[in-house]
Amino acid sequence: MFNLNNKAALVTGGGSGIGKAISKLFAKQGATVHILELDQKNAEETVRQILEEGLQAVAHSCNVSNQQQVISTIAAIGRVDILVNNAGISHIGNVETTNEQDFTRVFDVNVRGVYNCLHAVVPAMKAGGGGVIVNICSIAAQIGLTDRFAYSMSKGAMYAMTLSVARDYLHHNIRCNSISPARVHTPFVDGFLAKNYAGREQEMFEKLAASQPIGRMGTPEEIAALALYLSSQEASFITGCDYPIDGGFLKLNS
Repeated sequence: MFNLNNKAALVTGGGSGIGKAISKLFAKQGATVHILELDQKNAEETVRQILEEGLQAVAHSCNVSNQQQVISTIAAIGRVDILVNNAGISHIGNVETTNEQDFTRVFDVNVRGVYNCLHAVVPAMKAGGGGVIVNICSIAAQIGLTDRFAYSMSKGAMYAMTLSVARDYLHHNIRCNSISPARVHTPFVDGFLAKNYAGREQEMFEKLAASQPIGRMGTPEEIAALALYLSSQEASFITGCDYPIDGGFLKLNS
């Protein structure tokens, strides 16, 4: 079950965090993984780890917010069976404290970047007889989170794009779903705590972890497992859906 043999999978932001876990798991399940990364060093390190296990992966230096870079990179890759739109950035601030530059930066990566990849990949999938798209969204698309104005905007747009693509390409054998994690323990979280809570990292980590009713943060590997299922033949009857993976955050918080 859940094999991706002979599939070409493209993972944006696949060099670290959730994207790295997805890249490694997809390769383990038989896919040739193409990692699109702004940080070439991270991409190459992840590819090195995959190749060491006798699996297949390729690193591509690409800024997803640059449409011409995305188009040329995907044209060079050729066939794409699976697209995981994972690349994204965060921002802290409400509508008053979010300046235009910050808003535009979040939009360019989290919204324009997803659009650019969809715009380039969907024609290739149509030509190849179909494919699967998984967008790494967020619970921020569905619930009000304090000081996440721009980030929530961007994830709401991603959620809407998921539904639109799923509807428009039903008859082209292209499935499109999204995953909405709550807090996941990635290097980003550790860096955020070190920058904003120096000397109190452990205290704040435990506080953030406890905000999930299940009592802990998720792991990148748990998100990757859900992405694998949605990308596999076993999920062939699923499209236009969002899957919260949030330790009960959306439904059990009171």
